[in-house]
Amino acid sequence: MNLRSLIIAVLVVLAGCATPVRAPVQVAPVIIPASTWQQVDREIVTASQAATEQARIYARGAMDYWRKRVYELTEQNFIPWFSSYWTQEWLSMKVSWYTISAKGEQDAVEKRLAAYLLEAYQEKVLAPAAVEIDPDAILGLAAAFYVDILKEELQKISNRHGVPMPQLNGRIQKVPAIALGPPPTRDASLYQIVYTEQLNTLPAFAALVDKVHKAGGDKGVGSTDTAMAPVARRASRRMEAEMAPRGAASAVAAATGKLAGGLITLGVAGIRAFIQAFDRPDSEALIRRSLGNTFDKAWTKLVQSPTSGVMACTLYMAAQIEGSLGGSAQPPVGLSAGTVDRTPAQPTTQQKTP
Repeated sequence: MNLRSLIIAVLVVLAGCATPVRAPVQVAPVIIPASTWQQVDREIVTASQAATEQARIYARGAMDYWRKRVYELTEQNFIPWFSSYWTQEWLSMKVSWYTISAKGEQDAVEKRLAAYLLEAYQEKVLAPAAVEIDPDAILGLAAAFYVDILKEELQKISNRHGVPMPQLNGRIQKVPAIALGPPPTRDASLYQIVYTEQLNTLPAFAALVDKVHKAGGDKGVGSTDTAMAPVARRASRRMEAEMAPRGAASAVAAATGKLAGGLITLGVAGIRAFIQAFDRPDSEALIRRSLGNTFDKAWTKLVQSPTSGVMACTLYMAAQIEGSLGGSAQPPVGLSAGTVDRTPAQPTTQQKTP
């Protein structure tokens, strides 16, 4: 019985080997009239324009939410920290050290204090906000949103005009979306950006983001002392004015003995605490006004600038695509390299300037 089964199995295998292998069926490409291709090109341009507007709505909503969180964290984290008695004491020590090491350099104390306050602001406000969202993230997400919409529209255009998707893909492989080369890795076609699984893994897109960052230079409140300069100026001058009485009190305390000296020192500390508490409302108002004005200017630039704002990558790619297909779009000045409703829900509450 086993021998019989083995013989049958061998015969079946031999019969399979004898069956001729059929060549894959070759599908002839569909003949697409030139007029249809022209209409397809026009509709890709229209789709790109619509996708750009959808990405702009998303970016504005995300930026509104980021601004709201920055203001909230400023109120919750930074202002109470700055205004506290112990922070003011610590800042007084830093001002003393800055004064000693300044060696007469004009405004050196205020500049160093402003830099220190900006570090604290980054740590207590901007870094926690960035855990949720920040302009760099919005820059990439807006571009990816634009690409996702455009990919869907390409499929609709293919179906609408009876153009097989492989043939449409062949056409969009010749349409530049990013042209920053050399080297070639700094270039990408429309086909590449819509079929790359993660846009931020595409070398050409990474090069475009880097170009946007360079066009922007210093970005926002986190890299300029403009916001902190008035705060640092007021604080340093008040603290420097307090240094002389502190020195006199220490000398008197040393001369009058341990017990009396301790009482004198405690009394001076109590007076300083009273002065700081009296000055606190004005200081907090100054912080809100100074930070608010500077931050709002930086925020507006990030929203509106076509070369360094959160829409810069999207606008660049749209201009390349539309210009290549016969549109009049041009890459934003500063980003060109010589070559040519599905909005995600976002909080849009606008916060008034502190």
